[in-house]
Amino acid sequence: MKITVLNTGGTFNKRYNPISGQLEVPSDNIALDKIVKSCFNIEFEIKNIVSKDSLDFTQEDREIILENIINSENDKIIIVHGTDTVDLTAEFIEDKIEGKKIVFTGAMVPMSIDEVEATMNFSQAIGFLNAPIKNGIYLSMHGSVIEHSKLKKDRSVGQFLVKN
Repeated sequence: MKITVLNTGGTFNKRYNPISGQLEVPSDNIALDKIVKSCFNIEFEIKNIVSKDSLDFTQEDREIILENIINSENDKIIIVHGTDTVDLTAEFIEDKIEGKKIVFTGAMVPMSIDEVEATMNFSQAIGFLNAPIKNGIYLSMHGSVIEHSKLKKDRSVGQFLVKN
């Protein structure tokens, strides 16, 4: 099986820069490489396409994501995205994509600080894409992989929760 991974940055990828004293979104795959090196039955095509915090996303960034989805020969795509605006990007591409299984994922805590959440969310996305699912746009966060509009970030508790 082959999965295309579109890495757009977000907290998932953030690392501490000892010179600036800030958490920064790098334009490399170090966080993803740590996870995918343990996946022996999947071929990954990883593309870094935006590399920024999702709060800084522009319409042009969402257009770049859409273009990469459309141009992907793969029908199975994971998008690593910042949690603050993942819902906006999912809504933007929703009626523009057909024939693909897309799973957005991210993390509330940088993988460089705590590997568990990012690894779990990404691994759930992989497992979900291995199942016989229908085409659509999904979100993989905090123990759930569900149609993107049914899982929302609850800022009051810092978790993604299933909408009732």
